[in-house]
Amino acid sequence: MKAEYDFSKGKRGAVLPASGNKVRITIRLDHDIVNWFRAKVEEQGGGNYQSMLNDALRKYIDRQDQPLEETLRRVVREELRSAR
Repeated sequence: MKAEYDFSKGKRGAVLPASGNKVRITIRLDHDIVNWFRAKVEEQGGGNYQSMLNDALRKYIDRQDQPLEETLRRVVREELRSAR
C-alpha cells in the first residue's frame, strides 16, 4: 500500500452512472415501510427492495388512471375468487 494517494483528479458520486430512466433522490420513509419491502425481497430469495418499492409505486399510479368501472370490476373479480 502506498503511503500517499493522489486524489486530485477524483470525482465525487457513484462509480457507475445510474441507468437512463432512473433518478437518484433522497427520501425519508418510515422504518416499518422499508423493513416490509426488505422482508419481501428476502422471502423471494433476493433482489432489490428499492426496485420493489418502485414497482409498487408504479402499480399505484397505473391504478389511479383506471376508470372507476374497471376498478370496481377488478375488485368484484378478486372478491369472487376469494369466496370460492
